[in-house]
Amino acid sequence: MELTNEFRVGVSVPEAWKVLTDVERIAPLMPGAQLKEVEGDEYRGVVKVKVGPITAEYKGKATFEERDEAAGRVVLRASGRDSRGQGNANALITATMSPDGAGTKVSVVTDLTVSGKVAQFGRGVLGEVSAKLLGQFVDALEADLEKAGPGGANPSASSGDGPVGDEATSAEPVIGNGATGSGEVRRIESPDAEPVDLFSVAGGSTMKRLIPAAIAGLVIVFVLTRRRVRHRANS
Repeated sequence: MELTNEFRVGVSVPEAWKVLTDVERIAPLMPGAQLKEVEGDEYRGVVKVKVGPITAEYKGKATFEERDEAAGRVVLRASGRDSRGQGNANALITATMSPDGAGTKVSVVTDLTVSGKVAQFGRGVLGEVSAKLLGQFVDALEADLEKAGPGGANPSASSGDGPVGDEATSAEPVIGNGATGSGEVRRIESPDAEPVDLFSVAGGSTMKRLIPAAIAGLVIVFVLTRRRVRHRANS
C-alpha cells in the first residue's frame, strides 16, 4: 500500500537536509522507535506497537538508497520483523524537500508492505494512524530545532570528544562476528522506547474500526485462560 504525507519545518532546505538525514538525531523523536546500533550505512533498531492487550516489537534495519542533496531527495529502505515471528513490515520511503517561504515543505511517500496483526487494519486505518504519528514526530522535531537555535546544531552535542548528552553512544566500537575494519558495529546507548498505543493515537472513527479486532483478541485470551484454569482443576 502507498501512504502519502506532508509536513513543514521552520528551517531552510539546507538545514532541514542536515537534520532529516541525521538518523541518530531524529530516531529518538520518532514515536515507538529506538536506534540500537550502526554498522557502516546500515541502521538497526526496534519499533514497538501496542494494540489493546497486544504489544508487538519489530526489529529491523534501514539503509539510504539515495541521497541527492541538490534535488532535496532522500530514499530510505527499511524492513522489520516481529520478534515473535508473527509478522513483518517492509517500506520504501521517499522524502522530497522544497522551499516553503522561510521554511521547508517535506513530502513523504511510503510504499508499505505489512503482514501479521497490524495488517488486519487495512490502508485506511494505517493511513490515519501514520499521519497522526507523523504529526507527533514533527512536533518533537520542531521542539528539537527550537532548542538547537540558528544553524540547527544538535542541542545535546558537546564541543569536546566525550559522550553526547543522555543519548551518548558507546565510546568504543563493538566488533561484530570477529571481523575488523568494515565489521565494526557501533552500539547506541539510549532509553528503551515506549510502545505506540494505537488506541490512543487513533481515536474517533479510526478507534471504532480497531475495536472489533481488539475484542477478538480479548476473547481469544479469555478462552485460552479458561482452558488453562479448567486443565489445572481437572489435574
